[in-house]
Amino acid sequence: MTLVLLDPRTGRRRGESVLSREPEVAGAVRASRSALGVWRSLTPRARAERLSALADAIGSRTEQFATSERAGTGKPVAEVADEVGQAIDLIRFYAQAARTELSPAAGGLLDGHESWVRWEPIGVVGVIVPWNYPLMMAVWRLAPALATGNTVVLKPAESTPDTALLLAELADRTLGSGVLTALTGDRTTGQLLVESDVDAVAFTGSVRGGTDVVARAGLKRTSLELGGNCPVVVLADAPEHTWTDVVAASVYNAGQSCAAPARVIVLDEHYDKAVEQLSAAMAAQTAGVDFGPLNNADQAAQYDRILSTTCAKRVVRGRVDVPAAERDGFWRPTALLAGLPQDDPAITEEVFAPVLTVQRADSVEHAVELANSMPQALAASVWSRDLASALTLTRRIDAGEVWVNCHLVQTAEVPHGGRGDSGHGTDLSVLALREYTRPKTITAALQGAR
Repeated sequence: MTLVLLDPRTGRRRGESVLSREPEVAGAVRASRSALGVWRSLTPRARAERLSALADAIGSRTEQFATSERAGTGKPVAEVADEVGQAIDLIRFYAQAARTELSPAAGGLLDGHESWVRWEPIGVVGVIVPWNYPLMMAVWRLAPALATGNTVVLKPAESTPDTALLLAELADRTLGSGVLTALTGDRTTGQLLVESDVDAVAFTGSVRGGTDVVARAGLKRTSLELGGNCPVVVLADAPEHTWTDVVAASVYNAGQSCAAPARVIVLDEHYDKAVEQLSAAMAAQTAGVDFGPLNNADQAAQYDRILSTTCAKRVVRGRVDVPAAERDGFWRPTALLAGLPQDDPAITEEVFAPVLTVQRADSVEHAVELANSMPQALAASVWSRDLASALTLTRRIDAGEVWVNCHLVQTAEVPHGGRGDSGHGTDLSVLALREYTRPKTITAALQGAR
């Protein structure tokens, strides 16, 4: 069985991929299980050398990876090139990070004994990633899992299997057969993987998908990075660059980022200026010139539904400028929505598109209340020239990551993860290594050995 793949820029067929079912899932997990013993027994240095070789192999085929990533996402060339570079950097980061021992030292806790903690790999990890950043989201998950001695079965999104297959091909040569396996298919394929003989599941995707993973995984370890609906709290003394920077972050990847700014919250005295500035900045962004299409027909339909049902008193849309051959693609313009009720679908749902809402707050207290009013708690930002006030607000906003006078700024060295409906996993930084390991306490008697 096969799946039809579409080009999001044109809406037309671009190829097909294997629709994996029980035999393919079971075979991939068996191969991963067979490779586990050798891979986990390697020293951290030996695994690091092989992961570095994988990074080198990707680097030698950067153009091919960028082309493959663009085929399924429609992203601009510069965006995919940058994301391939970030994936290479992250593999190198975890190759070395796993060589640093972070285990707590424990000695002299019991008379005549010494104790210590050994962190061991969990085993076979099923990694399921979405279509918005196919290569990067895969590497965010599989790099720390592989570096700590696990093997991985990677299930990419239905519409974007291209770079996962390339990655598995190179991994087979550099890491060893079965260490990283790619399994293409649809939602059912992912469900079969969760229910298979894997030891843990790392899932990045929607809240609905994460809930389903937990229900199917049972007692298996799960790491979930789910949706966001990120607030942007703008104080009256915000820098002038606030508006253009917020808009730039909101249209990156056509707004299809869980951590993208979504809900702009401003104080009463600043509201009219905010609406005017954001309207001008959003209207200046053109789909097809400044950012790419939405990924698929379902995502385009969600955009259309939310924009058609909003009760916003003001709606400002940007433009779409694409060649005639691409007019049937999943292109959608920017939209700024102002004067909305709190229960408007554009506020309560994650639009996942180049859309910003603007809400009015009558005080800083009210702004914090609005920021914390959604069940998702992935990321947020605060904008103010008064750094002390901004930093104070970061403590009061419930989110796993809060930026000050910037948004969507990330690096391998600092963690990313959500709270509430945004999940309970940690990506990036050395903290992510613990997502894929479990502690074993060793206690040895100092006397009485024979």
